[in-house]
Amino acid sequence: MSSEFSDHLIEQLVQEAQGYADTDPAVERNCWLAVHRHAHGVLPSEYDIREIPEDLYLAVLERARAIAQATNP
Repeated sequence: MSSEFSDHLIEQLVQEAQGYADTDPAVERNCWLAVHRHAHGVLPSEYDIREIPEDLYLAVLERARAIAQATNP
C-alpha cells in the first residue's frame, strides 16, 4: 500500500467509517463514504460520481478489514 498517507489520517478515516456501521454494515461502502467526505468535504449525494483518491481508499479499507478480522476471528 502507498505510504503517501499518514497512519494518523488512515486511522482517523477508519474510525469515521466505523461510525457509519450503525446505518450500514458494508465496510467497503463506509470506507468510501469516509474517504469521499475527506476528499470533498461532504458526504456524497445519491448520484455523486466525483473521484476519490483510490490509494487512500484502499489503505483505509485494508486497515478497516484488518481491525474487523482481529476483533472477529
